[in-house]
Amino acid sequence: MTRFDTCDAHRHLGVLPAFPFYGGPPVNPDTKARATIAELIADLDAKGTERALVIPNYGVPDSSLSFSFNEMCVEAAQLDDRVRAALWVSPLPRDAERTRAALALAGEPGVRALKLSFLLGGSPTDPECRPMLEDIVAEAAKRDLVIHVHTSPGAASDIDQVGTLVDDYGHRVKIHLVHFGGGMSGHIKLIGSRFFDWIENGKQVYTDLSWAIGFAPRWLAEEISRRGIGADRVLFASDEPWGDHDTEMAALRGAAGDGELARLAFRENFEKLYG
Repeated sequence: MTRFDTCDAHRHLGVLPAFPFYGGPPVNPDTKARATIAELIADLDAKGTERALVIPNYGVPDSSLSFSFNEMCVEAAQLDDRVRAALWVSPLPRDAERTRAALALAGEPGVRALKLSFLLGGSPTDPECRPMLEDIVAEAAKRDLVIHVHTSPGAASDIDQVGTLVDDYGHRVKIHLVHFGGGMSGHIKLIGSRFFDWIENGKQVYTDLSWAIGFAPRWLAEEISRRGIGADRVLFASDEPWGDHDTEMAALRGAAGDGELARLAFRENFEKLYG
């Protein structure tokens, strides 16, 4: 019998069209993308997932596609109690109308997060993005929703950019930094001091280790043990279909072992943040 004993703080729903990434031919790298709620639930069953935060799929540089998956994510949360929904939102002025429509869904049962990614444009420090960022944060604060934000090295997704959201808004709302900085530089900046400094300064910052480079989960676990803080801020996330559930689980289990950090990261932190 499958054990339902883990919670997944980041997986996607929706199928994107093929796209010619990086000047190549049109491709679909996310080969396990799911088009229906039934397929999503089957995946949760197969992996023994007790709870999951389900997010509109994205990656193709057309935000209208990701906005179009919002209602399906909400429906999934209302059909199955294991699912929590995140809504795709954007601070870009050109997306303002779609973002306001998304925020109108924020009070629906099962909605627990607002998803931001600057891979499709904009920047946390762009003055043109600030008005909609303020609206997004205000809605999150009003409804106790989490800001779930992508990080990766360089450009607008770099932790030096995304970290300004924690600096500016982390006292008002909970911020989940996806991918723990997303690469070598981000991992070192966060584990070396910044992640723990934010916690000590009262910022409501959380993270997951999906996409983490090999040394990072181990070093983070060691620093959490040494400093005595941070175990309640780390979550397991598969990032399916862009990540691989089994690989991500093995990496975190290898670092966390079977003690308090594992118990918190695989279940209890999700229940506190999204449950």
